[in-house]
Parts: sequence; C-alpha cells; structure tokens
Amino acid sequence: MQKPRVVILCPGQGAQSVGMGRSWIDAHTASAQTFAAADEVVDLGDLGTLTNLCFNGPAEILNRTDVSQPALFTAAVASYQGLLDGWGGAEVEATLGLSLGEYTALHLAGAFGFKDGLRLVATRGRLMQEAAEASQGGMVALVGADEAQADQVCDLARGDDVLVPANFNARGQIVISGSASACDRAAEAAADVGVRASRLSVAGAFHSPLMAPAAEGMAKALEEVEFQPLNTVVYSNVTGKPHEPNNPQLLKQRLIEQLTSPVRWAEDCSALAATLSELPEEDRPSVHELAPGKVLKGLYRRIDKTVEVTSHDQPDSSPVS
Repeated sequence: MQKPRVVILCPGQGAQSVGMGRSWIDAHTASAQTFAAADEVVDLGDLGTLTNLCFNGPAEILNRTDVSQPALFTAAVASYQGLLDGWGGAEVEATLGLSLGEYTALHLAGAFGFKDGLRLVATRGRLMQEAAEASQGGMVALVGADEAQADQVCDLARGDDVLVPANFNARGQIVISGSASACDRAAEAAADVGVRASRLSVAGAFHSPLMAPAAEGMAKALEEVEFQPLNTVVYSNVTGKPHEPNNPQLLKQRLIEQLTSPVRWAEDCSALAATLSELPEEDRPSVHELAPGKVLKGLYRRIDKTVEVTSHDQPDSSPVS
C-alpha cells in the first residue's frame, strides 16, 4: 500500500491539558515507548514522572513552562509515532511548529533525535521559566488587530518599558508581550486604536527582549547538539519561510532568535497554503495536527479556509485520505 503524503503541524505551549497522550499509549506501543523514553530523560524530582504529570496533573504543575514544554514535545511525538504505526509509514512533505512546536517539527525532519530534542526543550522551558520569574512581564491578546495596529498599540503603551508584538497567530489575532506595567496600559491603548485587548494568563513576556537571558542559555545548549540536514521542508517561526535544510548553524541561530522575536505563524501557514494551491488537487498532501488539542486547526481556519486540517488529539482508526 502506498504511504500517505502528509504535512504535520506541531502544537505549542498552551495546548497542554491533563490526560494528554494517555489514549495514544493505550492504542499504540510506539506511543508508549515514546513516553517511557521521555521518563528516562526528564528528571522532575519530587514532581514525579513526566508521564504521570501528563496523565494525572495537577494542571497547575503541568501548566508550568518548565513542565509543559517537555510534556508537549513528548505528547506530540508520541501521537506522531502512533499515526505512523496506524498509517504504515508516511511521506512527510513539510512540518510546521508553533513556538515550542518548532522543535517538534525539526525533530520530525531529522534535525536531531528524540532524546536530544527533549533535552533541548526541557532546557528551553527551564530557561524561559527562570527569565519569566526574573522579570515582571506578561502578554496581551489583541483581537481584531492587524500588524500595523499592533505596532501602534505597543508604541502608545510602551513608555519607558518593553512592549512588542510577539505572536502573529492569525488574521485578527495578534499577541503582544512585555513589561507588566506596559501590558496594563495596553488595554486603554487598544481601545484608542479600535481593537480589543485581553490579558493572557502566562508566566512571563515570551518572545520579547525580556527573554534575552533564556536566549543566551539556549545558545550554549544548542552548541552541544549536532544538527543533521533536514530531510523535509520545515518552516521558521522567525522568518515565516522555510529553513535552509543544510545550514545547521543558521538553524540554531534562528532558534535563539525565536525566543526574543515574534512568531510569524500566520505567514508560515499562508506560505504553505500557497504552495499547496499550486499543486493539482489530487497531488496535495493532507494536513494533520499532532496531539494535544485542536488549537492549530482553529488558527488555520482563520488563516486560509482552503486548507483542511485533521487534528489527532485522540487516536483515530480511520485511514488517512
């Protein structure tokens, strides 16, 4: 039987939920092996095993940046291994990952092995948690804003503090990030610009200059891992375009920049949609979102309704089309 041709979307922080991955390990041995390998790599001390936290919580611990990032990486890879098991393999045409999910996407493209990737992600989560605790920061969602309006809100509310666009998630859904005091002022500034602001419940000012200490730490961690050439197209959060497949040093630099730069997810997805539209309909790969959740399916619907995304929060015995 011919292997299905697929594009894989990899979720980022915020998609986590208690119970994630449990149904996958019940359905596929390969998924169970992924979680078992993760427990060998990630040491959470008195918090218990990563698997137990994924399955049983509590949510307030699972939601911590230093826990949720390795947990999400593990759950996504476990669902991917389960999908491969069910499909009998796959031809992966491209991978895209939102923020943390970019590491999952790079792993699937062969940049590094699962254990190396998990160590990097665990380090990233720890460094971001530490940077968040060392700074008074936050994030604000701007509903209905375009990039120019987001820039205007930041200019109006920044003052002498830090406030920058952090996530271009979809049309009309942009997140800004920075000092807590500037985030407080953003609500009034957003009203002046004609958009709505909603403060997010996050640990800190991710994808802003306040994450510079985390970026410095990740530069050291990345240098310790040998990256391999990419075996498929992987889109960059920083540029909104595909990574160069045979330039590991530039790839590492982009991952460092990602911590302090805006995530251009909408551009990534639009670029993929444009590429797919150039293919005859019968030759287009199907697009699949890994566990957990259905966040990326919802965002893609807002970016380009011509792209149909199948989410795999739970195992599905139906064959891929």
